[in-house]
Amino acid sequence: MWHTFLSYLKYKRKAKTKYSIHSPFVYNFITKALEPKLDNELFNKYVSYRTTLLKDKSQIEVTDYGAGSKVFKEAKRSIDKIAKIAGISPKKAKLLLKITNYFQPKNILELGTSLGMSTLCLYKASPNAKITSIEACPETAQKANEYLTKFQIPVKIINDTFENVLPVICHKNKYDLVLFDGNHQLDATLNYFEICKHSAEDHTLFIFDDIHWNTEMEMAWEKITQDEQIHVSIDLFHYGLVFYRKGQVKQHFII
Repeated sequence: MWHTFLSYLKYKRKAKTKYSIHSPFVYNFITKALEPKLDNELFNKYVSYRTTLLKDKSQIEVTDYGAGSKVFKEAKRSIDKIAKIAGISPKKAKLLLKITNYFQPKNILELGTSLGMSTLCLYKASPNAKITSIEACPETAQKANEYLTKFQIPVKIINDTFENVLPVICHKNKYDLVLFDGNHQLDATLNYFEICKHSAEDHTLFIFDDIHWNTEMEMAWEKITQDEQIHVSIDLFHYGLVFYRKGQVKQHFII
């Protein structure tokens, strides 16, 4: 918790407003995506889904393949607690909805389904998108599938590890949005990034969740922004965005 708090203070000192941005692409993103008020209908869908999860007191056995939880100490966890503690917060949900709604991706890959809260946001913001989501934990994947089906969210959930799935699907498919929300460890994050690069095209957007979650994620984020194939990178604190935009001068923004 202290690491995140101190990282936020550093972020606030460095963050720029739209008036300091000289990139038309990033300026338009700020003024047309981030600043406008979010459509209440979009946000209400997320609220309804989250509220339903918060009423579910049933428990599942969570198999954690990532960096583990800062809060949960045991594998047996209730759905309401997972949704409250590990699920996407209302603030982040608004941000993800705005980003997705602005770019309107058609083919989305999500690394880490969890209970499907981010999945719902991705679909509601871009309802014509084809979404593939990977979740390694069997019981979590099953519960996510139950709720997403209940809320009529068409998504393909693959119950397997990122290591097994990504090399296959990223060499066969192209994605214009990839959400990285799984293993928050340095080597794993960089490995998934390298594999997913095979699925990227010009204008593809990679979204990295919790880039300031720990020291390893900050190191991974720094290395990713330095990658020669990344032309534009944006630190929004909660999310890190990297874009493939051929022909554009390489730039990094903290906004």
